[in-house]
Amino acid sequence: MAGERLSRAAVAERALRLGDEEGVEAVTIRRLAQELGVTPMALYWHFKNKDELLLGVVDHALSTVRADRAATDPWPKQLRAMVEALVTVMRQHPSLADLMFAIDKSQGESFTRATNDALALLTEAGFGIEEAYWVATHLLHTAIGLVQAQPDCPMNVPADQAAEWRRQKRLSMESLPADKYPMVVAFAATYARALDTERYYAFGIDLAMAGVEAMAHSIAAELDQPDARARRTVEA
Repeated sequence: MAGERLSRAAVAERALRLGDEEGVEAVTIRRLAQELGVTPMALYWHFKNKDELLLGVVDHALSTVRADRAATDPWPKQLRAMVEALVTVMRQHPSLADLMFAIDKSQGESFTRATNDALALLTEAGFGIEEAYWVATHLLHTAIGLVQAQPDCPMNVPADQAAEWRRQKRLSMESLPADKYPMVVAFAATYARALDTERYYAFGIDLAMAGVEAMAHSIAAELDQPDARARRTVEA
């Protein structure tokens, strides 16, 4: 039982939960050892210091973000699956974005593999390698933004207080001068009900992917022009 509790994955998973509950600053080897009921030395078998711990936590969290579930699928479907997996894990772990910014995530195996997968799919779509990296970075920050900027109640609002929070938010917006801010006042009505969270995330992913696919189609059309492929190869 002790060996299972102290597996690298189990330690990383508990660290993620600790970060979600109390913030990234709470994720230290000493505090994690207390949570697991062991001495800090027991954790040094897996992580030599806090930086390695945070990197290991991010690496563990991103292990599901991969494009090889169905390698025969077209690139848009595989790329969408990666974005959906990233959004899912970030929704499960609100502290993940802060953790990712706290360390050099590019040193982790999962992030490097996911980046490589995304670059392979995007170059297959017709993007140059540099453009592909820009797109992959944009999609990463889109996923972060979708979770961190989720409308409706903040995560720290208890469920039994959500309806009152929405009511106050609606009243605050409706109190604005309607002649000056008519659209904001109209939007206030949406707070009369709880957010359709799944629709919000699906819409956000659709929006991001529509942009990527539109650009890919534009590149494909450009490459159909005489000498365009040669010019693009030289520019890349």
